[in-house]
Amino acid sequence: MAEAIAVSQGEDRPQDCPVVAALFGAAIADALGVPVEFSSRAARQGDPVTDFRGYGTWNQPPGTWSDDSSLLFCLAESLAAQGPMGFDLAAIARNLARWRTEAHWAARGEVFDIGGTTEVALGRVAAGISPERSGETADRSNGNGSLMRILPMVFVARHWERAVWGDRVRRVSAITHAHPRSQLACELYVAIGLRLLSGEDRDLARIDAFRELGDRLETPGDELTPTLAVEWPHFQRLGDPSFKDLAESEITSGGYVLHTLEAALWCLLRSEDYCEAALMAVNLGGDTDTTACVTGGLAGLAFGDRAIPPAWKTAIARHDDIAQLAHQLGAATAIA
Repeated sequence: MAEAIAVSQGEDRPQDCPVVAALFGAAIADALGVPVEFSSRAARQGDPVTDFRGYGTWNQPPGTWSDDSSLLFCLAESLAAQGPMGFDLAAIARNLARWRTEAHWAARGEVFDIGGTTEVALGRVAAGISPERSGETADRSNGNGSLMRILPMVFVARHWERAVWGDRVRRVSAITHAHPRSQLACELYVAIGLRLLSGEDRDLARIDAFRELGDRLETPGDELTPTLAVEWPHFQRLGDPSFKDLAESEITSGGYVLHTLEAALWCLLRSEDYCEAALMAVNLGGDTDTTACVTGGLAGLAFGDRAIPPAWKTAIARHDDIAQLAHQLGAATAIA
């Protein structure tokens, strides 16, 4: 991949701002999933989500997004403040911790959902522990809590050399999720996002990103390569050319990071527009908000801002704040 990736609207993409599309795409899909989180797939098949609902699992009003989008916005805010020429991991970690301690970037002023791994790690950050040592490293800590918030790294990574952005993505993951598998999932997700940002076809973006990352892991000389390469066999299904043809029964939509990444890409590849992708993710059941958030961010990049219904954009909590944040991140990263 080139050192810096040019932003292309693509032949079929509307002429609009990718940052707006990504941030709203993630938050809207998250909010669609919040009221039915933890519901079974059978329940969703019998009563599919087709629009915003209220209350339900977390007793929240319609349009309320979860910790997924809150932490994504905290990361976006830090990156916008630093600009692409700066990278301050400690500042990023402190801003993430503000959500836990102050409800910073909470949808409606309260923290109502937090994963165990994230809670422990952000508690360490708040206590003054370095973000290089705050994240959980056990195999059991490979939940989707860093994947769900990593999307804004796409917009700064395009300014950095490949080795640099890969390292920084992994370090941002490791603030909370420091196991190599979670770090690698975030790196692959950002690699796919970069290709979508440049206008690449969705399935080609998946295959190219998978092959490129696999090649890098096989290249000797990087001291991190052996640790990461051990994890690569877990990812092999994502590189299968026929991945998008898997039956729904072969897709799992729980909280494990690889299941979330697989479910999100499966929904993205099988959909013809943003709405279909977001709703498909929610209606898989299980960890509905996170599966949808991870799907929705990529779907925003793939289909564009104009593919997102205006009524959905205005119905979510703090929509004006999200629009302003998207403008700030876009301006900071030179994306119109």
